[in-house]
Amino acid sequence: MIEVRGLRKSFGSNYVLRGIDLDVKAGSVVCIIGPSGSGKSTLLRCMNLLESPDAGEVFIDGRDITHAGRDIDRLRAEAGMVFQRFNLFPHMTVLDNITLAPVKVRKTPKNEARLQAMEVLRRVGLEDKALAYPKQLSGGQQQRVAIARAIAMKPKLFLFDEPTSSLDPELVGEVLEVMRNMAGEGATMVVVTHEMQFAKEVADQVVFIDEGVIVEMAPPEVMFANPANARTKAFLDRVL
Repeated sequence: MIEVRGLRKSFGSNYVLRGIDLDVKAGSVVCIIGPSGSGKSTLLRCMNLLESPDAGEVFIDGRDITHAGRDIDRLRAEAGMVFQRFNLFPHMTVLDNITLAPVKVRKTPKNEARLQAMEVLRRVGLEDKALAYPKQLSGGQQQRVAIARAIAMKPKLFLFDEPTSSLDPELVGEVLEVMRNMAGEGATMVVVTHEMQFAKEVADQVVFIDEGVIVEMAPPEVMFANPANARTKAFLDRVL
């Protein structure tokens, strides 16, 4: 579903990604871990061109999204993004937040989009909040709405950029449960996370990034029990 080849990105003299190669199979969950500033979020943002790579290629379902003639809006519609901060429109109801993109980008008829949005809200346990505004919701509920918004676009894959990092600890579980359900339904997911238990339980592959390079990639049962690289082991010893 995703192929990343030789990806490089710098901000001025700060080299954030230093030649990343990564494959993500359809229907798999890949969790990206690593210290702050290692390039995790930048890699994710390059996968739907919120950041433009300096070099390298990114393919989604066989299509090169980095070539000059690409339709960025169409490509982003295939890679649903869930951010650290929920990025909901505060002046719009939950229902309107979810239906906006399907109507504007997918050209879904409004009534059909609303029916689909209600079904997605049922999936994330927020059907009763359809007419609420973001400020009336808890942080965990807002993030679940943000996930529902991504699901409503019916993308080919989902990109999660530390979706629980801005939540109070007691709200983290409800968001991770929605993500677990998505994984169980076969969604293709790339998740930048510091939730190691989630990575252990849900990931098919765990990728450890440090200083802009992939240091190690392995199934969670290998990565957490017997990391091959000393840098990986030192990081896991600190966070576990």
